[in-house]
Amino acid sequence: MSTRLSPDELRTLFLFEKLTDDQLAWVSANGEVEEYAEGTKVLSEGDPATCFYVLLSGTLRMTRVVHGDELEMVRSDQRGAYSGATQFLMGQRGEQRYSASVHALTDAAFFLLPAAEFGAKFGEWFPMAAHLLEGMFLGRRNTDAVVGQRERLLALGALSAGLTHELNNPAAAAVRATSSLRERVAGMRHKLALLASKDIDPNLLEQLIDVQELLVKQVADAPKLTAIQTSDREDELSDWLEDHDITDGWDLAAVFVPAGITVERLDEVHAAVGEEFLNAALRWLGYAVETESLMGEIEDATTRISTLLAAAKQYSQMDRAPYQWIDVHDGIDSTLIMLSGKLGHIEVVKEYDRSLPQIPAYAGELNQVWTNLVDNAVSAMNGDGRLTIRTTRENDRLLVEIGDTGPGVPADLTQRIFEPFFTTKPVGEGTGLGLDISWRIVVKKHRGDLRVRSEPGDTRFQVLLPFTEGSDED
Repeated sequence: MSTRLSPDELRTLFLFEKLTDDQLAWVSANGEVEEYAEGTKVLSEGDPATCFYVLLSGTLRMTRVVHGDELEMVRSDQRGAYSGATQFLMGQRGEQRYSASVHALTDAAFFLLPAAEFGAKFGEWFPMAAHLLEGMFLGRRNTDAVVGQRERLLALGALSAGLTHELNNPAAAAVRATSSLRERVAGMRHKLALLASKDIDPNLLEQLIDVQELLVKQVADAPKLTAIQTSDREDELSDWLEDHDITDGWDLAAVFVPAGITVERLDEVHAAVGEEFLNAALRWLGYAVETESLMGEIEDATTRISTLLAAAKQYSQMDRAPYQWIDVHDGIDSTLIMLSGKLGHIEVVKEYDRSLPQIPAYAGELNQVWTNLVDNAVSAMNGDGRLTIRTTRENDRLLVEIGDTGPGVPADLTQRIFEPFFTTKPVGEGTGLGLDISWRIVVKKHRGDLRVRSEPGDTRFQVLLPFTEGSDED
């Protein structure tokens, strides 16, 4: 049964000892005492914050759920300790929720005040204090929003720079190859005209074209040679060309060797066209082989560009529903491609379990998580080390583990690295929000867990995600 406290009893509590008689009378009339048995949960984290609680007797225990585990924040038996709707002034700014759970460790009594009414009266009694507190709350909220947006912009800028760098290389290669191709095609036309001007036998020309087709087809399948093997082959072809009075034979040898053309092939050409047309025929064949090689380079370059754009599309999820069934490996791979400019000399090891089923998730937001974790790992290794990404099943959840060989996170800091604004990076290099954002996405948005296991040379961030759908929190 609830009871009330008299103004004199309220004055014994440090929170109310300086109030006027009229103010105490209002608090006495609007508050009530509630008693809780040992082991009772007084209020629950996440529930609407309707009341302001003041401890009158007994011992309370305050907890929060952190990374899936219940963590004790405060344990107190101090008379007058307060909890619950501590941001009662902000009630008019939207619905408030309890930021922690409170348990009665022993039989306990609390004095309860309705948050909305108390907030209105507090603003009336202490207008300057109310404005200062409200400014502090709003200032912190705005700071969180601005810095969080800045963090995302920095990440977007880094990704854009990396993508631009990666696109520039194949684009430049395609431009160079196209320019060279134009020259080689012009050379082919010139040599073909030269052959035709010598009244070459049509049957011989047809036979030469057949030889050209045969040589061009083997360009793609040419064996990869070591530097020594290449040098030996070029010397061998140069000697053959010199023996047959082909000027600047070393130039042709440098074209024929990468295409897999041997002395035996040159003998076949010689047998087909004879000595008279050999020089023009070999030059024409050289242009044909170079043309095929250049078209291969253009194809590789444009394929690389298409791959990068597909990875960017997959990463941004710009043409997909926000919530969908996904294969996490697709998002991880697209993230690695987007960050390839940062990976440098880092060895990337993938230990994927491809038998894992798809999971329900917000794919675009998970890609932010992979970006933050991979970027942190790269920074920890200073661009030199081994990045290991492993996927497996852990009970009823999918586990993604991102490990690095950096110096590790000190044991006394592992409990703080997911806190907003906490960073181990030098001043100006980190905002301390990347891991906090990642934790919110994994834990709050996906009902999962994000944890770290670290020792020097072996730091592993573990993301656990459920295989099944369920309610989520924004």
